[in-house]
Amino acid sequence: MISTMAKPLALVVVVIFFLSACQSREEKRMANPPDMNQAIAALRDAYAAFNRGDMNAAVASLDADIEWIEPKEFPGGGAYRGRESAKQYLAQSRAAWAEVSSEPEQFIPAGSRIVVLVHARVRAKGSSEWQDVRLADVYTFQGSQAIQMRAFADRDEAMRWAGVQVPVPTLTAPTL
Repeated sequence: MISTMAKPLALVVVVIFFLSACQSREEKRMANPPDMNQAIAALRDAYAAFNRGDMNAAVASLDADIEWIEPKEFPGGGAYRGRESAKQYLAQSRAAWAEVSSEPEQFIPAGSRIVVLVHARVRAKGSSEWQDVRLADVYTFQGSQAIQMRAFADRDEAMRWAGVQVPVPTLTAPTL
């Protein structure tokens, strides 16, 4: 009787071992999520560095192999790979204008991503007129470093891409 009970018991032990092994693999995959406060502080510092023209500091907290993606409609838009390429893009982007200000208005954590709502102000060379643009940058983190930055001209599109619920406007019927 012990031998017939040993087989089901052995099967249960194997199943429990298998499930715990799978769970620990999943935990390892999810390990080291970004510390949101640390990540947001690093992003604040990066935008401040960009605004003062310090491109080395602007990219210092990025992963060495970051994927940097700008919309095609942006001047110089496209995909860049690596911290040095991102730095060169930022430098050429800043050099195209007489003055540039890129101020983060809000940081929205979304899992391993942070959506940054940005208010950019630019003044063309030889002009006294400022242009205001509101856009969004989405950073994907692995541990403490951003491994991807994707810029969006449309903030709602950025929110949807990052998996953030976009508020739907409430419509009211006109009163007669």
